[in-house]
Amino acid sequence: MNFDKNENQEMIAQMVRDFAEKEIRPFMRKWDDEEFFPVDTMKKLGEMGLLGIFIPEEYGGAGFSYNEYATALMEIGKVCGGIGLSVAAHNSLCTGHIYYHGSKEQKEKYLPKLATGEFIGAWGLTEANTGSDAMRMAATAVKDGTDWVINGTKNWITHGLSGDVSIVLIRTGELLDSNGITSFIVEKGTPGFSAVKIKDKLGVRASETAELIFENVRIPEENVIGEVGMGFKQAMQILDGGRISIASLSCGIARGAYEASVKYAKEREQFGQPIAHFQAIAFKLADMLTQIEAAELLTFQAAYLKDNNQPLTKQGAYAKYYASEVAVKCGNEAVQIMGGYGYTKEYPAEKFLRDAKLMTIGEGTSEIQKIVISREILK
Repeated sequence: MNFDKNENQEMIAQMVRDFAEKEIRPFMRKWDDEEFFPVDTMKKLGEMGLLGIFIPEEYGGAGFSYNEYATALMEIGKVCGGIGLSVAAHNSLCTGHIYYHGSKEQKEKYLPKLATGEFIGAWGLTEANTGSDAMRMAATAVKDGTDWVINGTKNWITHGLSGDVSIVLIRTGELLDSNGITSFIVEKGTPGFSAVKIKDKLGVRASETAELIFENVRIPEENVIGEVGMGFKQAMQILDGGRISIASLSCGIARGAYEASVKYAKEREQFGQPIAHFQAIAFKLADMLTQIEAAELLTFQAAYLKDNNQPLTKQGAYAKYYASEVAVKCGNEAVQIMGGYGYTKEYPAEKFLRDAKLMTIGEGTSEIQKIVISREILK
């Protein structure tokens, strides 16, 4: 097995690294403080091909594999988890859903705009009272002539306000029926469709989060993705790939926390020497890097399976569960290593910890990943 990064990965890593240092790092503190979603920065990422990384060139994408996609998210995560989350949600959820399950006409209409950043994408499964228990969703769509009429809400939706196009999972059948949920494409500005920003989040504050509201929203038949009633099955497949995104971002956040810790430990002196020379600190750094390397290996294993169209439910859950927990551990250790300074916004440790925590929640909590893994084991 070859563990070397390929030429495309090296190229993308350097390109993203340069962009992040110039276009993200100088502003991330302000974006975090103000909970500001930098749409212009996202569009620049689109111009670079980073909003359609695995979308084929025929649809305006970069045409790379999930290995390159994971690499890009890791590099962004090292600088800002919020921007990383937005890139992940846009790529693997909204754009990916249309690419993997949309019709030829839907792909031709939406993918070129999404892949280039002309459009920002959103994806909505969760509701206020249905997180992990998605089959109890309350939002409904009823057929009326050739249209579908949607009523209800979706919650915790990335890019809910700024998204030009949203993919939403809506109940079209009976409650608890896995064949009773359908995927719809909803364009911004559709009558009856609105959003409210969710404020005061702990972390990933540069990524926009909103509640979507549907009040008799009429959606034409051509905006149904795939067959009516197949939305839940589509969503489960999309989340398999989405977990690679969160694992990748988690690895980036963890490595960013680690690198900041190493830099601080070499510079900070106590008792006449850098604190890195003390075993208590050196062992923390050793543990952090060992766990990060293991998380990256799990993540690239899942990406390999995705690229080769092999089953990845268990491996995706491994990667997402382990990498997200490692990100929190590394963020926490970074704060501990920096002591009082780590507890302030003057230093980056506290932001890594705040951003990392969402990784254990979004796209399936750590507890849900354990359920997925155990079910796969016991099949």
